[in-house]
Amino acid sequence: MRVIAGTARSMPLKAPQGLDTRPTQDRIKETLFNILQNDIPECVFIDMFAGSGGIGIEALSRGAKKAYFIDNSPAAYECITDNLAFTKLADRAIVFKQDISAAIYNVFEKHIDIIFMDPPYGKGYEKNVLELLSNARYCDDDTMIIIEESLDADLSYVSGMGYEITREKCYKNNKHVFLRKLSK
Repeated sequence: MRVIAGTARSMPLKAPQGLDTRPTQDRIKETLFNILQNDIPECVFIDMFAGSGGIGIEALSRGAKKAYFIDNSPAAYECITDNLAFTKLADRAIVFKQDISAAIYNVFEKHIDIIFMDPPYGKGYEKNVLELLSNARYCDDDTMIIIEESLDADLSYVSGMGYEITREKCYKNNKHVFLRKLSK
């Protein structure tokens, strides 16, 4: 696992030990950031269920102004902070070692441009996060939300929560679902 492009290009990243995280594969990360390339410069980014922090670090390396990393695992927290120090991107990062539901309310921004979440598949965590984000002041109809999920995950319920699916990108074993809040 490495940083694909930008100021930290080709730098290797550590992943937390154990089976609790599944880092996004480099070729999937590269495809995702090819889609996002025009949205990343100067954006404010949140990497939820961050694991190694690889997605948020990629965003910082490619020019994001600031990135928040959220994961309640002590091993993930240590891994993220080590990776940020190694890539010399820690000065634009805020890392929360806490539950998503608490961390969402500790983000003090007027607007977040991109929220990426890669929750454990099939547990329904993304639904809880979307409910919390519906009341978050920084998440509006200009915020892009991306959920990494298993291929068979059905996210059609999001329309009833005030979100619309704007794009789906399927890979061999998983997919990225792009959402936006519906305008009120």
